[in-house]
Amino acid sequence: MCGIIGYTGARDAVPLLLEGLRRLEYRGYDSAGVAVVHPEGKGLQLARREGKIAGLTEELDAHPLAGSCGIGHTRWATHGAPSQVNAHPHRAGRLAVVHNGIIENHAELRRELLAKGCVFESETDTEVIAHLIVQALAELDCELIEAVHHIQGRLSGSWGLAVVHEGEPDALVVARHNSPLVIGLGGSGPSVSEGTAEGPENFIASDVSAVLAHTRLIVDLEEGDVACVRPGHLQILDRDGKSIRRPRRRIDWSPMAAEKQGYKHFMLKEIHEQPRAIRDTALGATVTEDDVEFDGLDLPLCPETRLVMVACGTSWHAALTGKYLIERLARIPVEVDLASEFRYRDPILKPSDIAVAISQSGETADTLAALREAKSRNTHTFAVCNVQGSTLTRVADNVIFTRAGPEISVASTKAFTTQLTVMTMLAIHLGRRTGNLSPERAAELLTGLRELPAVVENLLAQQSAIKIIARRYMGARDCIYLGRGLCFPAALEGALKLKEISYIHAEGYASGEMKHGPIALIDEQVPVVVLALKGPGYEKVVSNLEEVRARGGKIIAVATMGDHEIGDLADDVILIPDVPEELQPIPASVPLQLLAYHFADLKGTDVDQPRNLAKSVTVE
Repeated sequence: MCGIIGYTGARDAVPLLLEGLRRLEYRGYDSAGVAVVHPEGKGLQLARREGKIAGLTEELDAHPLAGSCGIGHTRWATHGAPSQVNAHPHRAGRLAVVHNGIIENHAELRRELLAKGCVFESETDTEVIAHLIVQALAELDCELIEAVHHIQGRLSGSWGLAVVHEGEPDALVVARHNSPLVIGLGGSGPSVSEGTAEGPENFIASDVSAVLAHTRLIVDLEEGDVACVRPGHLQILDRDGKSIRRPRRRIDWSPMAAEKQGYKHFMLKEIHEQPRAIRDTALGATVTEDDVEFDGLDLPLCPETRLVMVACGTSWHAALTGKYLIERLARIPVEVDLASEFRYRDPILKPSDIAVAISQSGETADTLAALREAKSRNTHTFAVCNVQGSTLTRVADNVIFTRAGPEISVASTKAFTTQLTVMTMLAIHLGRRTGNLSPERAAELLTGLRELPAVVENLLAQQSAIKIIARRYMGARDCIYLGRGLCFPAALEGALKLKEISYIHAEGYASGEMKHGPIALIDEQVPVVVLALKGPGYEKVVSNLEEVRARGGKIIAVATMGDHEIGDLADDVILIPDVPEELQPIPASVPLQLLAYHFADLKGTDVDQPRNLAKSVTVE
């Protein structure tokens, strides 16, 4: 959701800003713009366009801007419709600002600024920030970093800010509060302890992927931090205005990991990366013959322990799967909450509870707020996350990292299956701690877990057959997904994938709930995707299929290899290798991902950047 890039150094800033913005396209956006400070006193120059970065590039080709210090932005509309005038950067006087997040008190601030004679050009909440900084510079007669620090006290909401000013032509001033922002240190890196950087150029960005082509040395800003970044210089103030040193970290994945590498879309590439991602995630723990240990994980278990899981979207489906697994294998009660609802319903938390936050990015605003709510009530917290150094991983008491690698497509795939991998290992770990999981059963599950990458490879080899099925039903306007037990969350996730990228209306249900309403929708125009895997409840699912057939519905079944009965009931069948029931959600999800992908690709939608969606939702 929105993207920020900034550069200061000796090179022409515009090509670097455009390159960074292209690497942030996956986050979702509706307009783009850049602002640069001209090195020879010609002042601040802006270019903005509604639509894709390609349009902004055309504008800059026709009307070039020159400058060696600048900022760029891709906007996902919150206040004001997508338009050129609402696109970032926003200008006031001699400065320009870009902003990720939402200023919740913008209306009050706007009224105050209008009364003082300020003229607004846009409908955005962001423009109030620019005017507030201009006023602070005039009233306090201070440097830009001090003005930005000062105005943070006037703002409510969330923000990642980057500001440039004609009066400080080589400076990028940035601030963060509940919205991610990092500093990329160019050259040979900084001497943070002395507040200087040895390299001749530095970057700022909302996501490390925007700067990895130039540096892998990153400084993460903490909540309330303000920083001034210049060539060879870095200054950071904490929320109290005191100079502070922040640690640097080195990113260990290469820019090539974020390239398509011959695949038509990032989503397809990431689906095919799942065998590697599942294997790498499993290697992140110490897995013996009959147990799992996580480095640094120290959960305060007691007989009254309850896990409270908070997540959004796809991660919420992983949390639901974790509930089934942990309650079955460890006999620890688990509550699963939508993070966006958790803190507003005055949840009941006990000292013995453990709050678990699940997020691919580690920057999802609702999930962060939910975890902070739990911490404020003295609840032990831990996170399951894909991004090292993200805010969530710094807030939580403990972290288990998935190792999916960079996920660029908005529709999550490998992040989901690696989250499921962690949930499975966590359930085994807790089951062994509580004594409810025998060594023999744990060994069986761990053997199956080691074999999962090969199982997923087998499923990926069925892609051509799945594409044929997608072509057969691509004209559908509605679709129902059914699953029972551990496959119910997988059905929810399959429906989410289809609606996200193909714009076909799809809903997931527990199979037994079909007769309580959804059955009214079934006719020959509504395909029903059913997870009908061998195990407890299989006969019940078969009965559901009979009910669908009796009403003329078309059935796409995901079934277990060797199941010959299912072919008599379903119109199309996708077979997956037989695995222990607790592991079924991982391979069951893969054909659903491929089915959604081919539906969308055949319909010609923008698979990697579906309309109205963003990769990392950093506002509430």
